[in-house]
Amino acid sequence: MADLHISLLSIALAASLNLWLAIRCSKVRISDKVLHGDGGNAALAKRMRAHANFIEYTPIGLLLILVIDLGHHHGWALAAIALAFLGGRVLHAFGMEADKPNKLRMIGTLTTWICYAILIGWAVLVALGVA
Repeated sequence: MADLHISLLSIALAASLNLWLAIRCSKVRISDKVLHGDGGNAALAKRMRAHANFIEYTPIGLLLILVIDLGHHHGWALAAIALAFLGGRVLHAFGMEADKPNKLRMIGTLTTWICYAILIGWAVLVALGVA
């Protein structure tokens, strides 16, 4: 069996972040008594969008980490990319709280995209037997 410590830790961290994002939404829902949708609540809409964005990007990133890890290409490089990817997701979520463009959101987005590009390229190289 493959040593999947990087994938397992990445998935556990991502699940924790997902739970944290869900709890952030729930806190606003409870305090402002919003049952469905965002109820016109701007703070809730931002948190819901941050959570949705996490769900849109994270699964594919985790799959890329997993397939690279399964190809026995684990190590510090994969761990660093996985950590950067998840860090980018956290920065983006905090950046979504602002009412205007900000550095946290920009850095989070760029970090996510750069990590995506690296992981995509790495997965292709693994698939071709080059890496």
